[in-house]
Amino acid sequence: MPSNAKKRKQAESGYSDHEDPIMGNPESKGFGLSQTLSFLQKSPAQGDNGAETALPTTRTEATRGNSDGAADDKRPAKKKRLNGEKVKYPTLTYTENKLQSSIRLVDLQNLLLYSFADGVAPQWIAVNNVTRIRKAVVLMVPGLELGMFDGSIPLNGSQAEVEAKDTSVENGEDARAADFARWKEGLPPPDRSHQFSPRPLSHGDVPEPLQPLADIFPHVWPVKAPGDSKYNKVHSPLQAILMTPLPKSKDKSAKGPKPPQTNKNFTSKRTPITAFISPLEALRDEEYPLHPTLAATEDDRSALVQARKRAGQTADDGWVDTHVESLEAGSVPEAEIQQGSMTAGRDVLALDCEMCITEGGNSELTRISLVRWDGAVVLDELVKPTLPIIDYLTRFSGITKEMLDPVTTTLADIQQKLLTLFTPRTILVGHSLNSDLNALKLTHPFIVDTTFLYPHPRGPPLKASLKWLTQKYIGKEIQKGTTGHDSIEDARAVLELVKQKCEKGEQWGTSEASNESIFKRLARHIPPGKSSSSAATGRTGAIVDWGAPERGIGAQATVAIGCTDDEAVVKGISSTVNGDETNPSIPGSGVDFTWARMRELEIHRGWCNRIPDPKNANESTAITVDTNVDSQEKEKESSLPNILTRTTTQIKQIYDSLPPCTLFVVYSGTGDPREVSRLQGMHKLFRDEYNSKKPWDELTVKWTDTEEQALKRACERARDGCGFLVVK
Repeated sequence: MPSNAKKRKQAESGYSDHEDPIMGNPESKGFGLSQTLSFLQKSPAQGDNGAETALPTTRTEATRGNSDGAADDKRPAKKKRLNGEKVKYPTLTYTENKLQSSIRLVDLQNLLLYSFADGVAPQWIAVNNVTRIRKAVVLMVPGLELGMFDGSIPLNGSQAEVEAKDTSVENGEDARAADFARWKEGLPPPDRSHQFSPRPLSHGDVPEPLQPLADIFPHVWPVKAPGDSKYNKVHSPLQAILMTPLPKSKDKSAKGPKPPQTNKNFTSKRTPITAFISPLEALRDEEYPLHPTLAATEDDRSALVQARKRAGQTADDGWVDTHVESLEAGSVPEAEIQQGSMTAGRDVLALDCEMCITEGGNSELTRISLVRWDGAVVLDELVKPTLPIIDYLTRFSGITKEMLDPVTTTLADIQQKLLTLFTPRTILVGHSLNSDLNALKLTHPFIVDTTFLYPHPRGPPLKASLKWLTQKYIGKEIQKGTTGHDSIEDARAVLELVKQKCEKGEQWGTSEASNESIFKRLARHIPPGKSSSSAATGRTGAIVDWGAPERGIGAQATVAIGCTDDEAVVKGISSTVNGDETNPSIPGSGVDFTWARMRELEIHRGWCNRIPDPKNANESTAITVDTNVDSQEKEKESSLPNILTRTTTQIKQIYDSLPPCTLFVVYSGTGDPREVSRLQGMHKLFRDEYNSKKPWDELTVKWTDTEEQALKRACERARDGCGFLVVK
């Protein structure tokens, strides 16, 4: 009999006389040799970098090749060798937890930053011996879809058959209806976590063209592309990987918008205001009333005249155009421009108007304010609307009935004053200036709009408010009163924003200023084992893509290789990773990180209709589709299964060329974007015709809630991509 002290000790430790504190009780029911080995073998999810055994790359690899699935009967793998030396090998382990949503492209980026820089450990996958990852390759392959692996997207059918068999949208509608029915009955929604979890890949369970991927990767992951469900937008899958936000400020006490953050490499570049004059396309997209001089040709001018007639923007409707005969009339001779001048010899006027609502729901002018570049007030007058006022909008404008009752100045009077103030050298600046010009019934060709200079972080059609921009970039608070805005205060705030933009340069206030490329971020990180005293020891990066990738983000990479086909991409990746004596820009041992893109599958499936020309990155070469197939053999070679086989074989070639301990990530970017493009084109056509006051029965297309919901579903489908992860 053990003593009482011994019994207490056993009770505290959790084992008895017949149990080993590590092995437990081998004689207990259900605890055999395999369980003992499993207990001894520590999980990499615990982050034990000193484990004597290495788990397979992912959890499912333990059962690969074991027909009965008895992973516990398999002995733990021995340490892997690298160049004949035993190493603590890096591994990825999916812990089979129930995910509440698909992983996102930013999650793949975070995995890379955790492996190579200062990122936070991911929660959706465990990385063991992360410091042993030596290189990383991220490959984008648009055209791959999750449905290819389970048969929901047939590889041998026509595109019509593919679309007919795709029931993801309908299934989504049925799921929402079922959830609503369960909610009415007081039942919780069903567990759909399996939809977000990775799906195991097996050589014999996937179509033949996809088998090379099953030989490399243990799972195919559902990956959500960035987008905006409210505004039916799909964001760039390139930016999601290649651009990273700057580190956030730790000061959480301040209220309102945080001051702008810029990366350390940002340099101010004094820029004249003429660089920010809005081009015709931007004005047209924001539905600005267009000045006749913006039409480049006689045909364009004739079309503009007809469009303005339909929109009720002619002289007969009370509209006026400023006296500008041509765009060249606004040019200022160099001799008259002071060196370094931000105004470039132009007269800059900030315009802000206040409106009210009159009978019929029309918006009419009640106040106009003009402020010069130096802040002096040029014009500030109240205006009597033509129709009776039904809402003074005092809460926004500050205008009251008592203020307007004695006013006799009309819109026509204001127009004549403006025609004398505005010259061909006048540049109008404002915030959402199109609404002010519509209220004034006036057009002018030289416009600078702060909503263009400081775009909303989530992109159009969203616009940041003037109050928010002023607080964020100027550090001032405007519109604090309870009786509406002050148009002079607003006009001066606009001027300050424009001046700051001219002082800082074109990137100021955009996402490029608050973000940085992943190449810059990795370059700041010193790999383990290297001296931190040398700035040249940071991580190196390469970009391999069609066209001229050395432009834009690629300019910040150590190496940029332009290609004309996927075969060149395969060779380029091998060169950047392993080194290439024929390319002196590549370090001798290769770069640490490579991003690349293969495009032949994307082109074959019609996901893009233009490809970049490597000779000129600013132009594109149209993709021509050969409709005159000379032989069945040629048609067979260009079929989807053959294109897919060639693509997956090339991915296998890339994998084979990688050195050990390389993180290899493949992602599709998005799902099928074609329906989104078609519906967005329809919506644009409808909007142009509707805004031109064309009768409903004469509209080419009619945009109703049916089309709106179809666009929403198409965007959701286009955001459904897939991805693959492995450490070689």
